[in-house]
Amino acid sequence: MVRIKICGITRVEDALAAARAGADAIGLVFHEASPRAVDIQRASLIVRALPPFVTSVGLFVDAEEARICQVLERVPLDMLQFHGDEPDDFCRRFARPYLKAVRVRPCVDLDSLAGNWPGASGILLDSYKPGVPGGTGETFDWGLIPAQRNWNLVLAGGLSAGNVREAVDLTQPWAVDVSGGVEAAKGIKDVSKINAFIQEVKRV
Repeated sequence: MVRIKICGITRVEDALAAARAGADAIGLVFHEASPRAVDIQRASLIVRALPPFVTSVGLFVDAEEARICQVLERVPLDMLQFHGDEPDDFCRRFARPYLKAVRVRPCVDLDSLAGNWPGASGILLDSYKPGVPGGTGETFDWGLIPAQRNWNLVLAGGLSAGNVREAVDLTQPWAVDVSGGVEAAKGIKDVSKINAFIQEVKRV
């Protein structure tokens, strides 16, 4: 069964809606430049409101170690997600499993690239857009993903209820990650879109 993460959560009610719809995880963005960024106080409220067995994931982009530790002191995150140039040894420092995001471009050997983060629980593939670390709302060529791989694929980038079944059929990911595709506005989720997205994944 493909796991589902709803990312860019900024409100308790959206986190609970995702959980009720059947999401396996929610994502909180700790990158101030993002329109979906949350502060520590709000993130703490969201995580503490989650029901059991819903994984909370904190997203960082080239954050300093002290900043990540500051967040973890007050927000009981289950997993970390790194979207910058963080090496494997840095990602391992925080006593949490982690995902490493990679922005996909043609002529890049994804198997070799994934090997740079042997400690990662999964490699999240997202669309490449210069100067944007993620959340582009754009898809990439899923044909670039190797069919045989020894790493867990988390597929992101422009997913929605309208294309996620095709994406899952083609790439066979461990999990899918959606943000903009289930929003009414940046950082504000649409419950009907969340439900439709999750139902489409479950129909595969």
